[in-house]
Amino acid sequence: RGVSRRRDAFVDTRPRADSAAVAAAAIAQRRPRRAQRKRYNPHQPASMSAKAVREYYGKQLLARHIGALSGGAFEADGRGILVRKDVNDPASPETWDSLLAANPWARETPLVAKPDQLIKRRGKAGLVYVNKSFDECRKWVDARMNSSVTIDGVEGVLHTFLLEPFVPHAQEDEYYVAITSDRGGEELLFCVEGGVDVGDVDAKASRMRVALNEDVDAAAIERSLLAKAPAGRRGRLAAFYAALLKFYRELHFTLLEINPLVVEASGAVVPLDLAAKIDETAHFLCQSKWGPVDLPAPFGRAEFPEEAYIRGLDAKTGASLKLTVLNVTGRVWTMVAGGGASVVYADTICDLGFAHELANYGEYSGAPTDEQTFNYARTILGLMTRTKRPEGKVLIVGGGIANFTDVAATFRGLVKALRMYRDELLAGGVKIYVRRAGPNYQEGLKTMLKLRDESGLFLRVFGPEQDAVSVCPLALGLVDDKSMPDFDPDARPGVVVDESAKTPATPPPPPGGPPRPTSPARTFSANSLSDLAGLSLEGAAMASTQFTAKTRCLVYGLQPRAVQGMLDFDFMCKRSKPSVAAMVYPFQGQHYAKFYWGTEETLVPVYPSLQAACAKHPDASVLVNFASYRSVFDTCSEALDNHADQLRTLAIIAEGVPERQTRAIIEKAEAKGVGLIGPATVGGIKPGCFRIGNTGGMLDNIVMSKLYRPGSVSYVSKSGGMSNELNNIISRHSDGVCEGVAIGGDAYPGSRFVDHLLRYEANPDCKALVLLGEVGGADEYDVCDAIKSGRLTKPLVAWCIGTCASAFSFEVQFGHAGACARGRGEAAVDKNAALREAGAVVPRSFAEFGAAVRGVYEKLVASGAVVPKPEPDIPKVPMDYTWAKRLGMVRKPANFISTISDDRGEELRYAGTPISEVFKEDLGVGGVLCLLWFRKRLPPYATKFVEMVLMVTADHGPAVAGAHNAIVATRAGKDLVSSLASGLLTIGPRFGGALDGAATMMTDAVDRGVSAAAFVSECKKNNKLIMGIGHRIKSLENPDQRVVLIKEYAKAHFPKTPTLDFALEVEAITTAKRSNLILNVDGCVAVCFVDLLRHCGAMTVEEADELIANGCLNGLFVLGRSIGFIGHHLDQKRLKQPLYRHPWDDISYIQGDV
Repeated sequence: RGVSRRRDAFVDTRPRADSAAVAAAAIAQRRPRRAQRKRYNPHQPASMSAKAVREYYGKQLLARHIGALSGGAFEADGRGILVRKDVNDPASPETWDSLLAANPWARETPLVAKPDQLIKRRGKAGLVYVNKSFDECRKWVDARMNSSVTIDGVEGVLHTFLLEPFVPHAQEDEYYVAITSDRGGEELLFCVEGGVDVGDVDAKASRMRVALNEDVDAAAIERSLLAKAPAGRRGRLAAFYAALLKFYRELHFTLLEINPLVVEASGAVVPLDLAAKIDETAHFLCQSKWGPVDLPAPFGRAEFPEEAYIRGLDAKTGASLKLTVLNVTGRVWTMVAGGGASVVYADTICDLGFAHELANYGEYSGAPTDEQTFNYARTILGLMTRTKRPEGKVLIVGGGIANFTDVAATFRGLVKALRMYRDELLAGGVKIYVRRAGPNYQEGLKTMLKLRDESGLFLRVFGPEQDAVSVCPLALGLVDDKSMPDFDPDARPGVVVDESAKTPATPPPPPGGPPRPTSPARTFSANSLSDLAGLSLEGAAMASTQFTAKTRCLVYGLQPRAVQGMLDFDFMCKRSKPSVAAMVYPFQGQHYAKFYWGTEETLVPVYPSLQAACAKHPDASVLVNFASYRSVFDTCSEALDNHADQLRTLAIIAEGVPERQTRAIIEKAEAKGVGLIGPATVGGIKPGCFRIGNTGGMLDNIVMSKLYRPGSVSYVSKSGGMSNELNNIISRHSDGVCEGVAIGGDAYPGSRFVDHLLRYEANPDCKALVLLGEVGGADEYDVCDAIKSGRLTKPLVAWCIGTCASAFSFEVQFGHAGACARGRGEAAVDKNAALREAGAVVPRSFAEFGAAVRGVYEKLVASGAVVPKPEPDIPKVPMDYTWAKRLGMVRKPANFISTISDDRGEELRYAGTPISEVFKEDLGVGGVLCLLWFRKRLPPYATKFVEMVLMVTADHGPAVAGAHNAIVATRAGKDLVSSLASGLLTIGPRFGGALDGAATMMTDAVDRGVSAAAFVSECKKNNKLIMGIGHRIKSLENPDQRVVLIKEYAKAHFPKTPTLDFALEVEAITTAKRSNLILNVDGCVAVCFVDLLRHCGAMTVEEADELIANGCLNGLFVLGRSIGFIGHHLDQKRLKQPLYRHPWDDISYIQGDV
């Protein structure tokens, strides 16, 4: 009994409110489309980081961990066989025979077979085969493998099956169990009736809310959740629930649903069917607990190899690269920069009636390199040109106004890809439309125009003079191709001044009846901005925060570009003091960093601890936290635990922060009354007052968007990239921005839309509000409630991006972590309809957003609430030399000429010879050195290694300290010995000391027997840099050939390499954080030399350690580098170079007390 009910019955746990009427108006504005709506769970905010795992993998995790987490009270059967599509291929590593050999229990055990591809309601679809033998299951699977099925209107191919033991049981033994997450903690759900016919869980399930860090015991669970369970089983179920909650938290799940959970008469608890999602951003925390992670694509679409390739690129870079193929034969392809912008472009294309032709969704952002952009672009072009259409295809290269990404640099990679596919693009009749803005966009667009002239490709090029999505109707042929002029490289972008604003208009008389109260008219004076810190507002701490022209901050992390941008903004706004009081960097001692304040230079102190910075700068009330996603939780916790009385606002820039850590930060901040912006944010800006990080982009965009003085319109956005677009739109359609904040695209932003809108409501200088939301989550409904309750009275222009989601027949994860709807309530069209119903001004599409802002602004002017003012003079800030040089505006002669070495390319060269070729020469110095230094004859492989070390260390270019000194001494007329001595005297702790340091650190760790992970943790805890790890240029993707050569030689010839092996384990951990934290050449030489001396057989370990302690590694460096120093001396003599004098304009003369 009950066997037939053993099915997948994962149910919707949200009340099914019919929103068809609410969304009807928005849907009616669009063409009919494939509107396959998803069910969803409101307790589980959709998240890019929340990844569904296979049932097999979820049960393996449960079997691996539930025993320890329950104190041995429960064990889960981990037996299961995953059968993949190539099981009948004799060449496959996993055939039926090999699977049975690895799982002999399956021969004698009754089995259940079912697809394991994230398919719901498999039982009702006839896709569960129960109580069968292995051979019967094999035949059943073979009959369905690689076949196409349609489930709930979604067609897909069956390619992965799960075989597991059959569990006989009765219907009354089945229960429904689930755990979900929300902003404040977890919710436990229990239903006494489980299985395929569970019915309406909302009506039946008991619920128990558990706070984020609340410890809940079995007794509490039994009282609050299990009243309807059989009395004899409550204790057992409660104990299992308590262990399951620990499992859920420890392994960073975001959803865990078991239906049915069977409780046998023996007391054994067996999960028959399981659905789960894990937080992928927690991989660095849970890697050892998770093991190899299998994250399948949603049922209904097979992953393209190109998608897997881009996902691999994304995993290896700090940038963001995303690609989803929607319709590989579609006409309309996109390559859009920015997570928010990518959704806006997809929305606009769908809203214009081309959803059926939209071929892909994707985004590239976060300053990808030329090579990364090239690989991303060529992947898209390869897919696009795979098929042809008689009417041709369209490629839209778009994006918002970038904050810090060098547009010209990314376009170099794009141009390279377009040149590669030129013939295919011409043959396919592809038309390319480009709209881009941001740092160095002029040079990028010039490159595109040059490509058009040289290649014959159809290319239209536009800049920020056009709205972001204005190219979409043009590209789709809906407007005249001549209606928009191309970007003019000779035109200088300026500030458009509203002539009508120069003479303030007399406001019209008020209509009859009692006068309506209005807030005072604003002015352009930054000093007029009211200090509203004393206002008492309901809601989160962020809702009562007001930035002023006196707000100062601490910046965590060495972020010179961001800090310089903040200081330039301060100077433009005529602040009396820089907004950055100090920087915090724990890996160096206290020192000063040099920045510009206008044309002069100033010093910003850098402290090794937050405590020291706070003590020295009590006026700093904001922490701009640039710590990485790995360490941001610790830094925020320190700030909230120890400095919450001073630091009243935290801006968290990092992306990829685990959701559980984010929620813990939010909980702690709310308890301390500290406001949060982020994570995953670019920050915010208050024109005339304060700027967080890179918000607003480069200075030319600050000027173009009039952010140097306050306007009347305040905005809040999820997207950081689109915040710059909002700056542009608002400045062009009103008198400008009063304040703007990007709260971040994560599922749990530290502050919500309503928090900031309440701030703006309380600010008398703000007259109108703008909200840019997105698909996923429900925070926009808080804004609806605030409007209806009267807490928000100022006019609000709102739009939620992601309206295109309803056009897709399968779930598409957009660029932000929270941008994915699980149901109608979280869909963008539903939220837009709700905002419109509440009283907000909601345009029909984002293309009309600027017109909506203008309409509201003009009404405010007409009513007298806003009195336009004349534009002030545009402030000027000098351009940095580095940036001017990149733009080709200045040039500077080199101070040195060198012809003997070059370290700039892919491989170090000596006199033009690659180092790999140098190693082919047998110089015979190694044997002599071993005799003189060690008084021992070492094996041939050891002497060869010594020669390799000397070759590698011989020289590294004229710019390093030692070579610099040798050249200066030579040009002063000194002889060879004096010049060489001048170079050698620079060798010490900061130059060449990495060899000794790396050898000491790694050897000590190996001798103590600590693991690589423990060693890295020790260094991090003690704020110690790991010597021998890290490179400025080289990375995993661009390996240092010298390291490769030394490592391979040691592996091939040394008897043992324990120290090298340990260093490589350390490298595996550090490169998971950043790909350039590789084992560098100094570290590689050091650890290999330790292994050589200890295990070559010519000396004892004690003798080897003594030689290293006596400085033989430094001796190798001195000897090797002397070859180069002498070479530089001879080179300068041959070139007859004159006396060198350092130019005075390259020296900062700072007078007074610093």
